Amino acid sequence: MPDLLLELFSEEIPARMQAKAADDLRRLVTDKLVAEGLVYEGAKAFATPRRLALTVHGIPARQPDLKTERRGPKVGAPDAAVQGFLKATGLKSLDEAKIQRDPKGDFYIGLIEKPGRDAIDVLAEILPVIIRTFPWPKSMRWGARSGKPGALNWVRPLHAITATFGLETEEPDVVKFEVDGIATGQTTYGHRFLAPGAIQVRRFEDYEAKLLDAKVVLDPDRRKDAILTDAKQLAFAQGFELVEDQNLLDEVAGLVEWPVVLMGSFEPEFLATPAEVIRATIRNNQKCFVVRDPKTGKLASKFILVANIEATDGGATIIAGNERVIRARLSDAKFFYETDLKTRLEERLPKFEQIVFHEKLGTQAARIKRIERLAAEIAPPVGADVAKATRAAHLVKADLLTEVVGEFPEVQGLMGKYYALAQGEDASVAAACEEHYKPQGPTDRVPTDPVSVAVALADKIDTLVGFWAIDEKPTGSKDPYALRRAALGVIRLIAENALRLSLMKVAASALAGLSVKPADAQKLPSDLLAFFADRLKVQLREQGARHDLVDAVFALGGQDDLLMIVRRVEALGKFLESDDGKNLLAGTKRASNILSIEEKKDKRSFDGAPDAALYGLAEEKALAKAIGEVKAEASAAVAKEDFAAAMSAMAKLRPPVDAFFDKVRVNDDDAKVRENRLKLLNEIRSATRAVADFSKIQD
Repeated sequence: MPDLLLELFSEEIPARMQAKAADDLRRLVTDKLVAEGLVYEGAKAFATPRRLALTVHGIPARQPDLKTERRGPKVGAPDAAVQGFLKATGLKSLDEAKIQRDPKGDFYIGLIEKPGRDAIDVLAEILPVIIRTFPWPKSMRWGARSGKPGALNWVRPLHAITATFGLETEEPDVVKFEVDGIATGQTTYGHRFLAPGAIQVRRFEDYEAKLLDAKVVLDPDRRKDAILTDAKQLAFAQGFELVEDQNLLDEVAGLVEWPVVLMGSFEPEFLATPAEVIRATIRNNQKCFVVRDPKTGKLASKFILVANIEATDGGATIIAGNERVIRARLSDAKFFYETDLKTRLEERLPKFEQIVFHEKLGTQAARIKRIERLAAEIAPPVGADVAKATRAAHLVKADLLTEVVGEFPEVQGLMGKYYALAQGEDASVAAACEEHYKPQGPTDRVPTDPVSVAVALADKIDTLVGFWAIDEKPTGSKDPYALRRAALGVIRLIAENALRLSLMKVAASALAGLSVKPADAQKLPSDLLAFFADRLKVQLREQGARHDLVDAVFALGGQDDLLMIVRRVEALGKFLESDDGKNLLAGTKRASNILSIEEKKDKRSFDGAPDAALYGLAEEKALAKAIGEVKAEASAAVAKEDFAAAMSAMAKLRPPVDAFFDKVRVNDDDAKVRENRLKLLNEIRSATRAVADFSKIQD
């Protein structure tokens, strides 16, 4: 079957837009093909700084013919209705229609046959629409073409469109259409400097090979591999190792069509500036990689750049130009750093009185005071020194007002640590300056130093309670204040450090420190706890655990110790993987279902202890005895927080529950016996609630 080759050749496309643009092009074209009945075999899109390309192979040469039936008016309907039906279906007379019998009468049915079109004609129709409506995040218009003002909105001026369609064994045809005065053809262009001439292409294999000959590596993954391999080899040859940076690699691969890796250097005295500042300076300003000495692990006074040209002087001029810019940037960074060191962190804090954190939550200064108070309260339960936690909370935001962080926001916190150490602060206090922002994502490191943990929890909980208080909760996909991330951070801090902390109490304390109070202040901690439950389900689901078990544990009420919730969920999950657990769950659900039906029928609940005198069968007596023993044993185990033992106790219920349902008819003819047996079923439900609400667990 024929293949499609499409290339949109333009001025430089911003690197950050290329990957999504390639994916959008593939999706838009293939979705439209399928909608037109042209089911293809495979598709792949590519992007370089100057082109978007797409190949779709295995497209049928022609659309399938379509036959559809259209129901018309009733037999004997007015002539106007009949004529409208004939016109809509293309029938010449009613003799060509069928008559279909229906309970409401006889109706005319018209068979509409729509012959399929050649795929190349369909492509010529859909491709220009896709190009004109392409979803660039930002686009532009440019000058006139052929005396007419340009009408196309595109990310950068579009120069040529290549579009061919045909079998591999034949000369392909051009898919003919025009966009903003640009007619399609088979002409593309090579590298802007190394091979700028026109290239005639036929199909994708031919296109990719000719571009490579013209110094254009079409596949972005291939460019990334080449850059990474050459950079590592160049660093190794000089006795260094590359500091890898995936985000920078992605960006640099979008800046070049023919990557050439070179190494430059800067003066060693700049290495007195923190390594992270050097890296940020070189990365942000020149899109270059840094290298380190493998013997010491410290940065070397070298950098690796990626050029887009094979220079005749071996790259000496390019290297010199980059060195000149980097030297100036590092000089600025060194000046900022040395200037920052002249002012102690606490001396910067008064400026926070004039900086608003949020219009409803007051200034940054007020927030810092809240974090101090909350950190001091959280410190004892997490094993942190109260004085150190308070001191750390006092200083952790101060580096936001430094020159270096103003220039490179990504090093906030880290610079606070450096400045704290430079002014002689305790190591734990300094560490908290960096670590109180952590963890910032599912793969980020979780702090373990108790002072860092206390301040990190205080920071995140103050944020959550504050925005809950002013009703700025996440909605749908919107979470402008990253509250979901803050909640997941709290969960990971507690779970991975095995901390015992009452979230309800801490949330209530944080709320007390706010100047603004919600309409229903008493309800806020429980609402926030429900939010934590949802986040915990997400966390456990990502770890492969069952989220319904979280519901089963939270349904018991009064559960605000996340560590105990996690441990109870883990124990419950293991129990339900066993045969005893599966069968007990089935028995408990059977009991609950019977109870629900009978409670609805009788319009009452069957609470209260069963009457032992009414037990007429051995299975009833055995179940009642087992429930009493298990309930006491499981409750005692839960009180000791030995959830594995509680589950083992629950397992003892399985044999008597199975025997009960096998031998006992619950809805006995004797009303008193029936009521007693229903109360016994309620006892099963009550006993299992010592560990979880089994009704919330999915089969």
